[in-house]
Amino acid sequence: MGVGSRLLPLVLATAALAAGAGGLDGLALWLGLATVPAAAAAAFNAVSDTLEGRPALLRAVTGGIALALFVLASAVRENAPTGGAVSPLATWALVVALLAYAVPLVAWVLEPVRVPRKTRRPRRLRPAEVDELLSRAA
Repeated sequence: MGVGSRLLPLVLATAALAAGAGGLDGLALWLGLATVPAAAAAAFNAVSDTLEGRPALLRAVTGGIALALFVLASAVRENAPTGGAVSPLATWALVVALLAYAVPLVAWVLEPVRVPRKTRRPRRLRPAEVDELLSRAA
C-alpha cells in the first residue's frame, strides 16, 4: 500500500467503525485520526491524476467527499464528552465515507463493455472502374 492508495483509508475507516461499534471509543478516535492523512493523500493523488488528464475525476470527487466525512467523524468523536456516548453522526459519517469509496467500484462494474469496432478498409477500385471514373470526370 503506497502513498495515495485508496485501500489504506478504507481499511483504517473500517477498523475505526468496528472499534466504535465494539465500544473502544479511544481506539476508534485514533484510527479515525489516522484515516484523515491517508484519505487526504488518496484524494490529492486522484486530483493530480485528473489534472494530468488521466480518467480519475470520479475518484477525485468521491475521495474529496470521503475526506470531508472522515474529518467530520473525527471531529465529532473528539468532541464527545468523556465517558459519554459518542454521537451517531460519527458513525454515520464513517459509513457514508465508506460508501463514497465504493462509488467508483460500482461505476466500474456497471460500465458497459466496449467492443472495439473493426475498421473497414476502403474498397479498392478495379482498373475498369478507375478508367470509367476518369472518363466521367473529363
